[in-house]
Amino acid sequence: MKLQRTLTSAALVSLMSSIAMAQTPPTPPAAAPAPAAAPASPFSVNVGVASSYIYRGLNQSGFVPALQVGADYAPEAGFYIGTWASSIRWLKDYGISSGRAEIDIYAGYKGTVGDIGYDVGVLQYYYPGSLNAGATRGDTTEVYVAGTYKMFTLKYSHTVSPSIFAIANARNSYYLELNGSFPLMDNLNLNAHIGHQGIKNTSAGSYTDGKIELVYDFGNGFALSGGVTATDADKGFYTPPGEKFQGKTTPYALIKYTKSF
Repeated sequence: MKLQRTLTSAALVSLMSSIAMAQTPPTPPAAAPAPAAAPASPFSVNVGVASSYIYRGLNQSGFVPALQVGADYAPEAGFYIGTWASSIRWLKDYGISSGRAEIDIYAGYKGTVGDIGYDVGVLQYYYPGSLNAGATRGDTTEVYVAGTYKMFTLKYSHTVSPSIFAIANARNSYYLELNGSFPLMDNLNLNAHIGHQGIKNTSAGSYTDGKIELVYDFGNGFALSGGVTATDADKGFYTPPGEKFQGKTTPYALIKYTKSF
């Protein structure tokens, strides 16, 4: 497939010829088998710097670095709530609003049934800033469900708000993704991802994306992730006026620090 060839060649070039090991935009915790005992600390914070913020294969920060921060709280086994934020540019680039930040708020419940881990929850994307005349606000609400078996996680997100990421009349849009995590050696994992964004009532907005990523855990809360993303998104639909195509094949990197309290 064209997308597979693009991903393979881009990944080899990016990962072998430069250290542009990439990051994928953080999302609510993926489904995973819950530990037998609750973690010692229910509260954690994280901060990261990304070479470029890419979400579902689309560049959100105008191909420039993004600052990202988050916090999570798990008051009891299974339940979690958290928030995450990143600097962005796409709302301004498209002339939608003055917004330069994305703020996510999410909550859910994780557990296991036999060998299967499950995760269900709700995610609110909020984009502060003054809206331009005639534009649709980017705020989006999704509910999601995910299941994990061994190294694979299948996740489905469903849009329940009237619009999705400033695309009007798009209730019941969805995102279906399959993720795999494969240990290579101590502290080093290879992650692979394929996803499809379906946009209700706007066929030009639907596309498939993919990612290959390496993650190295340095310990003491520090981790470096990097890889490459690609999409088959419609260039006309996903190119802001005078800017680059958001869905182009892109290498990226993220250095992140996490601290539990």
